[in-house]
Amino acid sequence: MSLHEECGVFGVYSPKPLNAAGLVYYGLYALQHRGQESCGIVVCDDGVFTSHKDLGLINDVFSEDVMKKFPYGNMAVGHVRYCTTGSANRSNCQPIEVNHQKGKLALAHNGNLTNAFELRSQLEMNGAIFHTTSDTEIIAYIVTQERIHTPSIEEAISRAMDKLDGAYSLIFMSSAKLIAARDPRGFRPLCYGVTSDGAYVVASESCALEAVGARFERDLLPGEIIAIDEDGIHFITGRRQKAKKTTCIFEYIYFARPDSVIDGVSVHRARMRAGEILASRRPAEADVVVGVPDSGLDAALGYAKASGINYGIGLIKNKYIGRTFISPGQEDRVNKVRIKLNPISETVKGKRVVLIDDSIVRGTTSRQIVSLLRDAGAKEIHMRVSAPPFLNPCYYGTDIDSKENLIACRYSTEEIAEIIGADSLGFLPPEELGELIGTEEFCSACFSGTYPTAIPKQTNKDRFEAKLSERKNN
Repeated sequence: MSLHEECGVFGVYSPKPLNAAGLVYYGLYALQHRGQESCGIVVCDDGVFTSHKDLGLINDVFSEDVMKKFPYGNMAVGHVRYCTTGSANRSNCQPIEVNHQKGKLALAHNGNLTNAFELRSQLEMNGAIFHTTSDTEIIAYIVTQERIHTPSIEEAISRAMDKLDGAYSLIFMSSAKLIAARDPRGFRPLCYGVTSDGAYVVASESCALEAVGARFERDLLPGEIIAIDEDGIHFITGRRQKAKKTTCIFEYIYFARPDSVIDGVSVHRARMRAGEILASRRPAEADVVVGVPDSGLDAALGYAKASGINYGIGLIKNKYIGRTFISPGQEDRVNKVRIKLNPISETVKGKRVVLIDDSIVRGTTSRQIVSLLRDAGAKEIHMRVSAPPFLNPCYYGTDIDSKENLIACRYSTEEIAEIIGADSLGFLPPEELGELIGTEEFCSACFSGTYPTAIPKQTNKDRFEAKLSERKNN
């Protein structure tokens, strides 16, 4: 079992009409690593919304014929999704579109609300009818309710944020404005930039800005809202500094692309630093350091640099297959590991190998990778992990909602090494996490069990489906 990705959001506002769908298409391509189950684009052309959403990858969903159907417009918003709340079906594809008394709204969301179940129950008791099982629709409902009583969409969003708990980076598109918001703790990344043509671009990661030729301006601050319209960009900071900043540390370890910069910290550099710390705190006598593609490669470079052991390319990734977590069943997942990764015998045969990966969740994937290297002739395999052991559920967007599948909750480090077939195993010490990014302003609850918000009462990943099923049975 590998960790499930977050989601990726992308939006553009231009003073003049342009191929907005094309711009979002390339931006989402750069964010594909954040979600591989579904994707969608909504374009605004003089107040008229045109959308296309479906299950699948960007290049599967947005064929040339589909892209031709989008009009030129001055605004567009897009989304790539991996479900953490709500199942993978077409009704849950984003961006969500809403028609209400004061106009239209499209919304793309990255994150997970910790009070989603309570909010949804309250809305349903007041007559709300939900068409999806995603907590994003809850946000759309609350913002729409606030919009009826406020002078602007950005004020409605600001008021709605008082009711939302948990992680959310949001991009809204009305008929006249593009609005982006980051939750007061800054769990998930969100940044903006400007193209040479003067178009504003908002994205989950800076790598998506670069993909469309936009100049990075800065990250949105936790609790900040930006509104972009014909008069330019406006900053709303009334929700700033209402909570301690707790950016998800796993963005740096695994989720984000290595060429991204989040809150001023290079993801590549953070991963290199993790490898350096592992070399110091979890040394091994070996002949070669090998990284597991993709997020283990930077840490492997750092380990090799700090230890003086040669770095080698020991595993090749088949780039035409999705990540292992896409597989619906355990047997299929195991098969995909073998298809996805191929060992290079010349690098590892007869050698003592330090194998660097970003995490061990269930241990299945790690066991398969170790087996691949053994079959390729590796003499010894010393596995090192650039994260501490997972010991607790995450409620902020990562798809770990219970301890039952976490191998570190049931076995010691030595026992895990034996289970996965490694000669030794070492994790990044949790007390060293701050060294990766140079600050203690991060969330590491999945490792420490110390949560920055209240733990939700209803924690099942598909809790809304469970609620519907319970009603049908009563």
